[in-house]
Amino acid sequence: MRMRMSTSAFTATAICLGLGAFGLGTAVPAAAAPTASTGSVAGYAGSAEEATANRAFFEAVLKSAAEKRAANPKAAAAVTVVYDASGAPRFSAQIARSTEIWNSSVSNVKLQAGSNADFTYREGNDPRGSYASTDGHGNGYIFLDYQQNEEYDSTRVTAHETGHVLGLPDHYEGPCSELMSGGGPGPSCTNAVPDANERARVDRLWANGIAAALDKALHKSVG
Repeated sequence: MRMRMSTSAFTATAICLGLGAFGLGTAVPAAAAPTASTGSVAGYAGSAEEATANRAFFEAVLKSAAEKRAANPKAAAAVTVVYDASGAPRFSAQIARSTEIWNSSVSNVKLQAGSNADFTYREGNDPRGSYASTDGHGNGYIFLDYQQNEEYDSTRVTAHETGHVLGLPDHYEGPCSELMSGGGPGPSCTNAVPDANERARVDRLWANGIAAALDKALHKSVG
């Protein structure tokens, strides 16, 4: 999710995950340089580079969850994605609320705090703002930027970035009712709940996407 800040601030980049033709996902690699702010709230359409990075992060999370599932094939129908929020203590309440929102919104994947995490949360200052990132080696994290979370609704930012973990891409031109519209509607938008289309997309993704990932995980465990 990229949020356009005011003219006196920086442009915050929140990375969105995408898979195939998914619409939320533009991801900015961790090494990307910050972009000068234009003062425009909307108008950011994403890039192929961001989409590739978002896809890589989502696939890393999916693969990690699938390998655990392969080791315990009798687990419940819903896929459990485990996160570690210890690296973002200032946002513990927002992370807990984001988890509650997503777990009550979708059926085929559930978020759960715990060890041996599939992804982590981190906090700090970054001119790119909040984003989801992967190192390309199966390690993913959500970074929550202090300044961005002061200007924008912090729970919305957290839930939006977590939406990337679940496979949703950015859709900046969308209304405030779309969680993945990110900073497009401006700082006044406080909606932190995915709409019906976003919820359905996540459920479809995890119902179908896990099968292919499980095949890879099972092959790895045999080979």
